[in-house]
Amino acid sequence: MKKSYRVKREKDFKVIFDHGYSTANRKFVIYHLQTQQDDFRVGISVGKRLGNAVTRNRIKRKIRHVLLEFKDRLKSEDFVVIARKGVQDLDYQAVKANLEHVLILAHLLEEG
Repeated sequence: MKKSYRVKREKDFKVIFDHGYSTANRKFVIYHLQTQQDDFRVGISVGKRLGNAVTRNRIKRKIRHVLLEFKDRLKSEDFVVIARKGVQDLDYQAVKANLEHVLILAHLLEEG
């Protein structure tokens, strides 16, 4: 995923959390904030309670790969994806289905 598609700075995360809207399902929480950019930007948060570093990085890779698949359908907003407990047990297809569900609930994924 290109660096221009990432929310990296703590200040950016804080703005999204403080001024954005949240949407959730059983496996993911999404905070999103409308911006004046041409592309979306995403931050990914996976807490330590989900496993060791290897497990957390595997979860982040799955999330990034799913978001790259949806790249053309995502609206140009800043958002943060937070993984909830239980994501570490899901395979790729289940992560994709759950993430697609929460993105549709948040109105971030256009039909297509």
